[in-house]
Amino acid sequence: MKSDRQNAKIVQIDADHAGQRIDNFLMSQLKGVPRSHIYQLLRSGQVRVNSGRKKPLYKLKLDDKVRIPPARINDGMEAATIPDAVLRLIEGAVLFENDDLLVLNKPSGLAVHSGSGLTFGVIEALKQKHPEQFIELAHRLDRETSGCLLLAKNRTTLTWLHELFRDEARTDIGKYYLALVAGHWHGSHTIDAPLKKSLRSGEHMVEINDDGQQAVSHFETQKIYADSSLVQVKIDTGRTHQIRVHAAHAGHPVAGDSKYGDNKFNQSMKKLGLKRLFLHASRIELPAHPATSGKALIIEAPLGSELQNLLNALAT
Repeated sequence: MKSDRQNAKIVQIDADHAGQRIDNFLMSQLKGVPRSHIYQLLRSGQVRVNSGRKKPLYKLKLDDKVRIPPARINDGMEAATIPDAVLRLIEGAVLFENDDLLVLNKPSGLAVHSGSGLTFGVIEALKQKHPEQFIELAHRLDRETSGCLLLAKNRTTLTWLHELFRDEARTDIGKYYLALVAGHWHGSHTIDAPLKKSLRSGEHMVEINDDGQQAVSHFETQKIYADSSLVQVKIDTGRTHQIRVHAAHAGHPVAGDSKYGDNKFNQSMKKLGLKRLFLHASRIELPAHPATSGKALIIEAPLGSELQNLLNALAT
């Protein structure tokens, strides 16, 4: 495996990079270095910001001085590990694109980025296919969640989107999901329960904890089946596994959820053909902005055939 060593360097953050997460910034600076190694550099303190340690979620500030250590670079790793079939799958998943935005109907099972043993995700595939183009994730979806995934094609748009999603008081944006949950869950329900990451028996989990981050999910029933309910979920916050944990907390776990779900319910859905998590980012709404051609934008992602076929089977 070919590799080389970069000299450690100090980079002063300019206006184009201010507001970017440090892990994403390092990915752009250390081409070919796996995201898992980026996290290791941060955890070990080899990366420093103004001589201090920072966590991966740290947002860079104007004039921050970032020390980037020597890092082993795997020449051509991304191109060698991303199958052509995955590139074609992503190319066929485009829901909307202009000079500023790209929205994909992300397939279930495909991660949005590398890490946790994965050598590539959507973002690495797109950067391989378009190496000269700026493109970054504006938000994230769980690996097993399908649907609307929003990416920015320039720094100005990325900053706008990050600010938009951070402002939880705004009512002109919306991230909506469809989920099939266990049992009869009638009406509308808002769950406001803080979430905190934990480690149980070596497995990363998310739990409701008063010391966690605020998380708000709005559930609204769309249809009731024999032993399940189809619900629409609007989230005010975007915490890891938020919908799955909130649904389980309410006593209505998401179908196909092996981490927080109900095994008996999952088995009954599997017999009807469900082989994945039934959670789909069905719609995203954005306010008027130059990136949206000055008009409010609503983008919808249709259900995949596996999920739609299950609903058809439940309705018979």
